[in-house]
Amino acid sequence: MRRRREFIALLGGAATAWPLAARAQQQQKMPIIGYLSGFSSTVFPPLLAAFREGLAAQGYVESRNVAIEYRWAEGQYDRLPTLAADLVRRQVAVIAATGVTASGVAAKGATTAIPIVFASGGDPVKLGLVASLNRPARNVTGITWLSNTMAPKRLELLRELVPHARTIGFLINPGNPNVPTETIDVQTAADALSVRVRIAKASTADEIDTAFASFGQAGVDAIFIAGDPFFFARRVQVTILAARHAIPLCSDSRANVEGED
Repeated sequence: MRRRREFIALLGGAATAWPLAARAQQQQKMPIIGYLSGFSSTVFPPLLAAFREGLAAQGYVESRNVAIEYRWAEGQYDRLPTLAADLVRRQVAVIAATGVTASGVAAKGATTAIPIVFASGGDPVKLGLVASLNRPARNVTGITWLSNTMAPKRLELLRELVPHARTIGFLINPGNPNVPTETIDVQTAADALSVRVRIAKASTADEIDTAFASFGQAGVDAIFIAGDPFFFARRVQVTILAARHAIPLCSDSRANVEGED
């Protein structure tokens, strides 16, 4: 009788262990997505929610059949290469490089094997992310809305709205890889319009304050903001400063000039 009880106890223990072992094995096989962003989860929550909804539409639900490793640069673009390398060491199945073009650039620099899906406002061909728009090649693909390439047209519209403008302040984030190309395009457009461009750099909230102070002291007639998620995240500060200095403001996003939080 005692042996029978021991056998039943052993069988019950094994029956309990089997599902646990199966679940552990399932978790080990669960694909891992690396989510690399230039910002934090609090800056663009609708975008993160949309990302999860998109995965769910394809049958992938976080913690159920897919895991997501998040890496946030908190607006410090120089941290992105280290964060990307960490995801590569984690052996993720794919990297979603979001939040800023620099995320895609950092991910591409970290691996030539893991698939990368980027989102960029600049020209991915000029940035070296892909070989061409119709044939990306290698392990990198993604989407671009080419908003930064529209900078010269926005400058033309700004001049139409402020026809007396002779000096325009150009606010850029030096950590954004789109900046060199966009600066050349803006300067070329400014020369054609016979206006001067005064450049100010900002990658922190304090530097934005300093930039606007320099614009005010220089007597710029209008301010043109380069396309950058950092400025979008600081849009309330930017619009308050523009109003304080009474300087017209132009940006790639309506929200940037309305200052909605």
